[in-house]
Amino acid sequence: MVFWERYVSDEVMGTFAPIVVYWVYAGFHQLLPPLDNYRLHTKRDEEEQKNLVPFSTVVKGVLLQQLVQTIVLLSLLTTTRNASGDVVQPSIPKQVLQMLIAMFVMDTWQYFGHRYMHHNKFLYRHIHSQHHRLVVPYAVGALYNHPIEGLLIDTGCGVIAYLVSGMTARTAVVFFCFATVKNVDDHCGLWLPGNIFHLLFQNNTAYHDIHHQLQGYKYNYAQPFFPIWDKLLGTYMAYNLVRRPEGGLEARPVKKD
Repeated sequence: MVFWERYVSDEVMGTFAPIVVYWVYAGFHQLLPPLDNYRLHTKRDEEEQKNLVPFSTVVKGVLLQQLVQTIVLLSLLTTTRNASGDVVQPSIPKQVLQMLIAMFVMDTWQYFGHRYMHHNKFLYRHIHSQHHRLVVPYAVGALYNHPIEGLLIDTGCGVIAYLVSGMTARTAVVFFCFATVKNVDDHCGLWLPGNIFHLLFQNNTAYHDIHHQLQGYKYNYAQPFFPIWDKLLGTYMAYNLVRRPEGGLEARPVKKD
């Protein structure tokens, strides 16, 4: 038994828990002091100067995407539950395997969809460029995308990962919450000491910050877990993390030959 079982179904929890986790974790970063000594690429007070969209618009865009996400996920989880009836929760090792499969599927869907959004001029100009209005990424803007991209790439990859992995709705609660925290962390713009995501994942805050820099637009497409496809297909851009003389850190691309 899990703590929410008395109050809501696994399907409802799997739909709404990632949204709550998003705003709690992103809000935590938003409420932190400036922490300029740990900030990548720019100081916090420069966000409004460099970014091409105001914070209020970003919040509205994220809420719109989460509304669509809620409709899709609740319908999916409820439909699969009705089709399969009562489901026995698999063993812990099997759940771990299912989540690893889901991570690979999500990375694959995200990589090729994200890369195509950059290489197709029409799609980049009219859809994906909305996300890159955040020249300086920050936590709350992790899900700031055009609604079409949000549906096809972000929500779509979650749906496919869930179906291919065969996980239950209860396992999906854990997986989607973890993926949400990872996505927010990748956009937070901070390199904090002891951050477990920086220790366990090469695809991290600095890795994605490179992609948001002008010289990195055609590199580091991988999201949200591993840089496998970037390395296999030649779109990986290494970086050096250096301390700026004026304070703070900077992820500097190592230019490809």
